[in-house]
Amino acid sequence: MTDSLDTAQTADVTAAPADGNPVASAAAGTRTAADVVTKDLVARLTRGVVGSGRTANHTPFTGEVLAELPESTPEDVADAFERARVAQRQWAATPVRKRAAVLLRFHDLVLQRQAEVLDLIQLETGKARLHAHEEVQAVAVAARHYGRKAPAYLKPKGHTGVVPTLTKVTELRKPKGVVGQIAPWNYPFELSVGDALPAFAAGNAVVMKPDTETALTALWAREQLIEAGLPPEVWQVVLGDGPVVGPEVVKHADYVSFTGSTRTGREVAQGAAARLVGCSLELGGKNAMLVLHDADVDKAAAGAVRGCFSSAGQLCISIERLYVHESIADEFAERFVARVKAMRLGNALAYGADMGSLVGERQLETVTRHVEEAVAKGAKLLTGGRPRPDIGPLFYEPTVLDGVQAPMAVCHEETFGPVVSLYRFRDEDEAITLANATPYGLNSSVWTKDGRRGRKVAAQLNTGTVNVNESYAAGYGSVQSPMGGMGDSGLGRRHGSEGILKYTEAQTVAHQRVMPLAPSFGMDDEKYAAFMTRSLKAMKAFRLR
Repeated sequence: MTDSLDTAQTADVTAAPADGNPVASAAAGTRTAADVVTKDLVARLTRGVVGSGRTANHTPFTGEVLAELPESTPEDVADAFERARVAQRQWAATPVRKRAAVLLRFHDLVLQRQAEVLDLIQLETGKARLHAHEEVQAVAVAARHYGRKAPAYLKPKGHTGVVPTLTKVTELRKPKGVVGQIAPWNYPFELSVGDALPAFAAGNAVVMKPDTETALTALWAREQLIEAGLPPEVWQVVLGDGPVVGPEVVKHADYVSFTGSTRTGREVAQGAAARLVGCSLELGGKNAMLVLHDADVDKAAAGAVRGCFSSAGQLCISIERLYVHESIADEFAERFVARVKAMRLGNALAYGADMGSLVGERQLETVTRHVEEAVAKGAKLLTGGRPRPDIGPLFYEPTVLDGVQAPMAVCHEETFGPVVSLYRFRDEDEAITLANATPYGLNSSVWTKDGRRGRKVAAQLNTGTVNVNESYAAGYGSVQSPMGGMGDSGLGRRHGSEGILKYTEAQTVAHQRVMPLAPSFGMDDEKYAAFMTRSLKAMKAFRLR
């Protein structure tokens, strides 16, 4: 932490371009980074973090240091797992309803104190406040869902035995043990605690490695969950460079939860497989939005703005490819671009901005490379296409490209920034083929006035979630249903029953009564075989499953 960071609105002296996106004005008295990230806050949040070294994180708004943080060594990670294993045994013995009640109390604390975490999310990611609030919504929904449904998901379930009435079968769910979680920087609240909540409800402990640059947000979540009743040792946090700390988390975990790039996800999967432990991976995407010929153009244009530029496009399920029917493409482009040009950029800790900053130099470099290469190879820049150092060092205008084609990198590589490419199609079959022409399969969107048509098209798209007349929020926010990726977009699912049962081991307890599954009551082998044959035929006749 540094006391020299006096403002969250510090910007480059470069003048704003006359035709650039407008800047959202900050009200007088708006909080600054120095107001939020105090020495007392950092000391409080880092209490209990296992780390013998020192590191720091920074705010994208200015590039300056936000806080000095503990840095974990491989030995520190091993120690965190040892402490978590001890605590997990007692936590697993706690009745599931009491564990679930912790989540419900956490839900209330998050909503009551949301201003605190919104400030941290903005300072650590650079995103607009409304986009930060999406994380608050998602975490509250997940806490409520698993707080209410965990007992039902985890309760013992009776099944029909091999011989009805003679074989009583019960399916039990036992926690994996200690879950190793590697959380990303782009959604530091939702993709840290949001993914950990079902693991806790299932009776696991968690050793989490959040991204160092967004660690304060995850640590704030930990503080609230402990206040809600989670034993502190059940949630361990380790910090440090991904290539150093990440493999150590995988090395010790009983199950691994990872959200990040496809390249790193493959390494995580290999590490987990070598130890014969399971993993869930939410990875990259090159998500498509299909605007059919009968779509409401205004609604589709507004939805595209949300889908393409939420969190400056640094959202795994955001839209990077826009496929629009040729009959309405020009009208759509005109209305969409007008909305994009009107988007307000801002860095204040307040509502009012439509888009914030990129999170780091690497993202800015990728965005710049993709746009400049596309334009150099013949793509048309409809709006944007430039950085905005007058607002902050990592701001880049929301950008729309037309005429993109292979081998332009932006055509097939994930940009993960505020850039979208517009394509035209002739019929729905062509649109479906184009949308599916990628190794990724995370999210997609279909816009039409005909809901039946939209659902029919959706069923033909190879993505884990499809939103009809919405870009991403409807599918992601429907937490009773599974969310995850196909192909290079990952393994496993979050949300719903799969989102909690993945953190458990299934155990079948079969109690055989009256007679064994073997010759008995004076039957020889032949008579027993005949008896079982008659029984099997009867079970089929009675439509037993």
